[in-house]
Parts: sequence; structure tokens; C-alpha cells
Amino acid sequence: MIFNYITVSRTGLKREHNEDHIGVFEVDGGLLVVVCDGLGGNQGGEIASQLAVETIYEQFKKMNKIGEIERIQNAVLKANEAIIAESTSNSDSSGMATTAEVLFLKKDYAYWGHVGDSRIYSSKKGKLQLLSKDHSLVQRLVDEGYITLKEAEVHPNKNIITRALGDNDILEVDSSKVKLKKKENNRFLVCTDGVSGVVTDDEIEVLINGNNLSNIADKMSQLIEDRGAPDNYSFVLLTEVN
Repeated sequence: MIFNYITVSRTGLKREHNEDHIGVFEVDGGLLVVVCDGLGGNQGGEIASQLAVETIYEQFKKMNKIGEIERIQNAVLKANEAIIAESTSNSDSSGMATTAEVLFLKKDYAYWGHVGDSRIYSSKKGKLQLLSKDHSLVQRLVDEGYITLKEAEVHPNKNIITRALGDNDILEVDSSKVKLKKKENNRFLVCTDGVSGVVTDDEIEVLINGNNLSNIADKMSQLIEDRGAPDNYSFVLLTEVN
């Protein structure tokens, strides 16, 4: 299965630096997508997100003798080690961390890994599904029944994440795979919370199923900026080639 894609990564209207980093790579006959949203003072977030993307790509390439899900998990764990090592050895990078979304499309499967509150969406036959689940304080409150999904959208602490690369030597990586069937108009959106925190899932469902990748990207970017673009925003849109 072949996919076309487009990437967008912008600072937004309220931030001085873009701490997001994205990469799309052709690996072993498949397409590897990595999207990271960094955090940390003294531009540490920029370093963390870039280091994560580079390390995940390099490690994923090397580990071609194991299953794809294990391959993603191990690559993310190696990136976690690299970020902790850099943070420990460089005082300017102390405390830096990053989210990580990894999507690998090969043949008839989509394999994915997730840490943090960036997101991976899938769309089949026009129906949107969120594959990842936020590692955030607000999501925990929803899971435990303290607040509703509607309340979560406007919660003042929705930017507090509970899991990230660089936070801890021990890291759990959510991961799974999705079977793809041809001619189901398969589409994917991998994005930071600068997108999902501003655009609703219902709006994403409409936008992602537009006719042209460039138009979809332009409309999504315009909507985010019309709403103030309070954070860096980055996304990769992928559409099945029929």
C-alpha cells in the first residue's frame, strides 16, 4: 500500500521557539513517521525532540531482524536513553523531555508507538479513530470518572503530561498495529497537541477527508491560527494512493 504525505511544523503565534520536530523516512520498503513535541528550559525542548526523531530513525533502521512493534518500542527506549544521557551531561539541557509518536506503514499494516500527549489518528471510509491515548493528568481524571470528555477539553491543567521521553529511566511505550485494506480511503494524522488542543476530533474528521493534501494542510493550519495558535503545531497527513 502506497501513501502520499505532507508535513507542517510551525512555531504558532504565542511561542518564541518551535520545540516540535518531525521526520518522515523510507525504511525497508515502508514509511516511518516520527513526531515529537519537546519541553524544557533553555531551548532544551528543541534538543530533546530533534534528538528523539534522529535516534528513533537510526535505531529503527538498525533493528530489522525483529517484529515491527518491538522495533518501534526499542527505538523509542533508545531515544529515551539518549535524551537522559544528554540531559545529565549538559546543564543547559537539564530536565528536557519530549513526547513521541511513531507510525510505520508497510504493506497492509500500520504499526504505531506512543508516549505523551501528541496523537495518532486513523481514518477509514471517512470515519476517524484516535489510535493513541493521551498520557496526561486530564486523561487520567477522565479514566477515573472525575471529569467528562467535554470538561477535559477546557480543563486548565490539560497540558500536564504524565509520561515522556527523558522523564525516567523506565519507560512504557504504548504500541499496536492496524490491518489495512485497500480502497478504504485510509488516512492518518500524526500531530502534536498544538493541533489536537485547538481543533476538535469532529473537525479533524471533516478536514482529514478533504480532496487534496495541500488544501487539507492549509485549512488545518488556518483554523489553528484563527484560534490563536497558542502552541507550536506540527502534523503529518498521509493518504492512501488508490
